[in-house]
Amino acid sequence: MARILRLVVTVVLMVIMFAVGWVVAKTGVGSGVDPASLTDRERQFAERMSGVSLVGRFTLDGREDRPALPDRYDISSVQKVGDDQWRFNTRMRYASVDVTVPVTVTMRWVGDTPMVTITDLTIPSLGTFTSRVIFYGNRYAGTWQHDRVGGNMFGRIEKTEKAGS
Repeated sequence: MARILRLVVTVVLMVIMFAVGWVVAKTGVGSGVDPASLTDRERQFAERMSGVSLVGRFTLDGREDRPALPDRYDISSVQKVGDDQWRFNTRMRYASVDVTVPVTVTMRWVGDTPMVTITDLTIPSLGTFTSRVIFYGNRYAGTWQHDRVGGNMFGRIEKTEKAGS
């Protein structure tokens, strides 16, 4: 009986370890990629997007006759955590939402332009999101979908921290 119990406990622990590893891989939780291994454009992007705020507006599909609404995303840091996976440590503020959360996204490069792609990403207590956002110079623009509501988003990338702080 003790032997069977040990076997069951071992199998359960292995399943738990597998599940934790899977969650870490899927969410990008944990260590980032060694900065020395980043390409020049990746390093420049990570540096440019640390200590910034995306300050802009968003529209709602079907309500084009109304003005765009303000939104703000404060990004403390951005880290590459996998091949095309990047973690944005972000405080999101839009409508009545104000939450700080690390969000791991897929990022693709179109020439010299980084584009975040999110497809059906569920953020606990916020909902499911799909989005495409490009960054160029000191601006960003894209589309967004939050459950059944969607629209466009756009604005400026503003530095919020002094260099070296």
